[in-house]
Amino acid sequence: MKVTVEVDCTSFEARQFLGLPDIQPMQAAVMAEVEKKVLAEIGRFSPEGLLKSWVSLVPQNQQQIQDSFTAMFKQGFGASISPTN
Repeated sequence: MKVTVEVDCTSFEARQFLGLPDIQPMQAAVMAEVEKKVLAEIGRFSPEGLLKSWVSLVPQNQQQIQDSFTAMFKQGFGASISPTN
């Protein structure tokens, strides 16, 4: 025997029928807070903001580049290699 029951109701009506709480006010408050935070941080993800954060990671002069490579080689081969100046 196979029984099929089709219920045609909205999500609000289903929650109300099952005795679940109405979460729409809480959801609206959370979404407003999320929207506020996203709009406050959106400037960091502009092309100019991304470029500034990426460029700040790149060494700015020859000595910094040399020190970076020296540190990488020391880490790869152990601390037995000493840099020559």
